[in-house]
Amino acid sequence: MPPVRVGCSGWNYDSWRGRLYPEGMGPSRWLGRYAEVFDTVEVNSTFYRLPSLRGVERWVEQTPDDFVFAVKASRYLTHVRRLRDLGAGLERFYERIDPLVRSGKLGPVVWQLPPNFRRDDERLAEALAALPPGRHCFEFRHPTWFEEPVYELLRRHGAALVVGDHPRWPFQARELTADWTLIRLHHGRRGRRGNYSPSEVEEWAAQVARWARRADVFIYLNNDWEGFAVENAKLLKRLLRHSRAGAGHAAAGARRASASTRSARRSRVA
Repeated sequence: MPPVRVGCSGWNYDSWRGRLYPEGMGPSRWLGRYAEVFDTVEVNSTFYRLPSLRGVERWVEQTPDDFVFAVKASRYLTHVRRLRDLGAGLERFYERIDPLVRSGKLGPVVWQLPPNFRRDDERLAEALAALPPGRHCFEFRHPTWFEEPVYELLRRHGAALVVGDHPRWPFQARELTADWTLIRLHHGRRGRRGNYSPSEVEEWAAQVARWARRADVFIYLNNDWEGFAVENAKLLKRLLRHSRAGAGHAAAGARRASASTRSARRSRVA
């Protein structure tokens, strides 16, 4: 079964003191502690400003070899340039995240478009053709994008449609356009103050388990306030672990039953 990676959108939150980070632990040690619990993180800070090379090198140093960073593309490229003429800006962005590329820890690059950015197939096609090799995914926040021609354009380039979840954007589709997908859970509907209720997490776990039969899945909790993301992500990991274990037991049982049936048939023939 393809891997499922569950994490949070960022790790540098004071509200996680006493929840994920022990009291007295300094912020410089938070990423290392985070990586003891989760095997992936979505970096939101790269959306607002270019990171320093040394800072990205520290991310690499503080995490295990199999840890994966999903990185949000610079808003200069998505909100200012609006996917036009990406060349120089894209080169600068990749220069800064080069330690992730060289270490093999760079996962998906998330291209989040602004809510007032309407569908433009030609501009999206030009952007997709300009992107470096790797996994790229697009989070659209205007309803005009959620149409089959857009999905087909993403499929041709192996890019994923971000599956977003927020009451503000109920039109965001749950469509797989590649052999992998990325899910961003922004705001629960049934929990208090944006928390995901246990039943909501269970529903997402069931959906992720279905998708994981045919695709790699990256899923990030973005409701970071009050530690909601940490607790929701931990529960989701537990549910998926049980689901995958159950699927493994069921498959083993099916193989045993099939072998027993073949054995019985051979005995009858003999």
